[in-house]
Amino acid sequence: MDSNVRPDTMQRITTKELAEAFIAEQIAEIKAQVGDKKVLLALSGGVDSSVVAALLIKAIGSQLTCVHVNHGLLRKGEPEQVIRVFREELGANLIYVDAVDRFLDKLAGVSDPETKRKIIGKEFIDVFAEEAGKLDGISFLAQGTIYPDILESQDGIKAHHNVGGLPPELNFDLVEPVKLLYKDEVRVVGHTLGLPDSMVERQPFPGPGLGVRCVGAITRDRLEAVRESDAILREEFAAAGLQGKVWQYFTVVPDFKSTGIKDGKRTFDWPVIIRAVNTRDAITATVEELPWDLMKKLVSRITAEVKGVNRVLIDITPKPCATIEYE
Repeated sequence: MDSNVRPDTMQRITTKELAEAFIAEQIAEIKAQVGDKKVLLALSGGVDSSVVAALLIKAIGSQLTCVHVNHGLLRKGEPEQVIRVFREELGANLIYVDAVDRFLDKLAGVSDPETKRKIIGKEFIDVFAEEAGKLDGISFLAQGTIYPDILESQDGIKAHHNVGGLPPELNFDLVEPVKLLYKDEVRVVGHTLGLPDSMVERQPFPGPGLGVRCVGAITRDRLEAVRESDAILREEFAAAGLQGKVWQYFTVVPDFKSTGIKDGKRTFDWPVIIRAVNTRDAITATVEELPWDLMKKLVSRITAEVKGVNRVLIDITPKPCATIEYE
């Protein structure tokens, strides 16, 4: 039986009791797979890798080393939050790697979305290989792969940085305890593990980060426009009471400009596209209808506060026919 295929008989995890049974099963499997060896975890701070971290800590404790890579494609304030939550609050053995220049230099001039994803994925693997080389006895690489990642990669919709295995020259075996779960199931497991709501109910965030929301070839100034507009969007959604009620919301800055007017002068700047969707499992998604007063406030703040932007648009396309992310 293909280990990447969810069995038809597998019950959907919707309750604490089902989550507890899953956790017990995975702890036993992790212990059997890992033994007394050490595991390196790619910890982004998102829901999936956080739940995997909690599972591994419960199963193997100090045998786990978490690595958080700042590739320059994270949301505003995110690296600081990951360090605070995991190192200071959860007491994890956390290694922080500042790889901003390394990733952005590799991505310079690359516009094809699949090539971007593969570059980011390869650099992640290279970073982990380097970090593993500094540690003694690392045998396993843990990842927060979930079932929609596998399905979309198999169907050729898009590549995922944590799907497809490792280069043969690396001696890592993979530990992927939630790879057959859908996103809603991962959240139930996270709550049952005792992770804070702010972490478990956090919006999904793609492995390649803001790199897939800076459509086309990434430039540092346009990337910063994505980061700043995203921060404004999240702040205003929270103020409007929509945080936790809308499954995912974010901004995209495409690689084209249009004419505008600011302070009585002509501008030629980028648009910011707002996307807000609801879904249960990320396989299909509907578009959230946003209050008009909120939209007007977002337009006012984004065009006034984000450098290089003169227009705000909203994407109302469901999945299918659009994917949730732009790349």
